[in-house]
Amino acid sequence: MIIQRNKTVVVAADIPLEKLAGLAGAMHGVEGISAFKIGITMMTRLKEAVGIIRSYLPNLPIIYDHQKAGNDIPGTGKKFAETLKETGVNAAILFPFAGPATQEAWTKACFDAGLSVLTGGVMTHPKFLVSEGGYVADDAVERIYLLACQLGVKDFVVPGTKINWVQRIHSLVSKELGDGNFALYAPGFITQGGEISECGKAAGNRWHAIVGSAIYEQPTPEDQRKAAMTVTSQIIG
Repeated sequence: MIIQRNKTVVVAADIPLEKLAGLAGAMHGVEGISAFKIGITMMTRLKEAVGIIRSYLPNLPIIYDHQKAGNDIPGTGKKFAETLKETGVNAAILFPFAGPATQEAWTKACFDAGLSVLTGGVMTHPKFLVSEGGYVADDAVERIYLLACQLGVKDFVVPGTKINWVQRIHSLVSKELGDGNFALYAPGFITQGGEISECGKAAGNRWHAIVGSAIYEQPTPEDQRKAAMTVTSQIIG
């Protein structure tokens, strides 16, 4: 698993690169902050972003969220993984809706490059699954998570807005890997007021709340630090 502690906060830095140093500096020394997640806002300057975070938080894992990776042909996974490894990130999030061949190839490519993998299979917004009026088959969800378990993945992204799916995914992964041998990640585990949500309670004993705007939208680094401490205190307190 990427994070060894049971419950922590992953900071989602969905901000311009110019604001990253202030945010990273504000998180230095905050108990319960376990990782940074960066995505497409940093895509063209990813190596620089990693360097900025490392200068303040040298020991924290950095997770790259391509929003959503793992949906091309199988052969492109190797280049994706090698490119990420060159930037210095530690892990990649995959949402492999393109099928099991791509999921297997991209997952193995990331592992071969020395990256950890977080796998997701259902998104938070309405009208995503067929049962919701969307395009993705409901039975694809469990197939994605099951194959991820078989490939050696131990970190999973779940939809914090859909408690029934958090429960189902937790149950499925528990059967495959055993309680305590995996971790779930999502926004929605912590409420805006800093309390652990029902979704967080459904996620079991090992989960990591992905918190973005509640922290980075604070007006100053000092306020960002206070917001982070408020959120983390509800988890580790």
